[in-house]
Amino acid sequence: MAEPSSVSSENAWVESSFSDNGLDPDDEDSDYQETYKETYKDRRRRAHTQAEQKRRDAIKKGYDDLQSIVPTCQHQDFSLGSQKLSKAIVLQKTIDYIQFLHKEKKKQEEEVTTLRKDVMALKIMKINYEQIVKAHQDNPNEGKNQVSDQVKFNVFQGIMDSLFQSFNASISVTSFQELSACVFSWIEEHCKPQTLRDIVIGVLQQLKSQLY
Repeated sequence: MAEPSSVSSENAWVESSFSDNGLDPDDEDSDYQETYKETYKDRRRRAHTQAEQKRRDAIKKGYDDLQSIVPTCQHQDFSLGSQKLSKAIVLQKTIDYIQFLHKEKKKQEEEVTTLRKDVMALKIMKINYEQIVKAHQDNPNEGKNQVSDQVKFNVFQGIMDSLFQSFNASISVTSFQELSACVFSWIEEHCKPQTLRDIVIGVLQQLKSQLY
């Protein structure tokens, strides 16, 4: 039964020693926690600084890449002298260049569409001529007293040339919508039966005077 008394005496002696030296065990724990908190705050602050610097470096690299890619950013503006282009100017020049590329792309697409139509028309003409040649080869003596294919083509060409003159003078190709509207107006005005009849008569009379 003497052991509890001994333990109590030892605890009393430890507390007395801390009291004599002016130390408090709770104060030591408090100092350790405060130091740990400050260290944690420093680490967070350092991590935030590094993340912010990384973000700024990424933005700077993005602007540098734009200046190296966009041609208009490489042309030095003499009004600025040797001053570096601002971010606002880099962005504006980039936007202008992208809009220019979009316009060029649209223009090239329209040219490709026109070329495809021309190719299709040429293919149709080629097929028709091949059929005419084949028919003539199969029956070389047929239609000796008839009008030749060349004469028929000359009649067709004369009619088309006359129509194209009015078509070219009336049609605008500023936009597809305007083109469509002009085509219908041209058909209503220049493709009336009486108008076509006058054109055909004029072409036949001209061709007749050349042949006879």
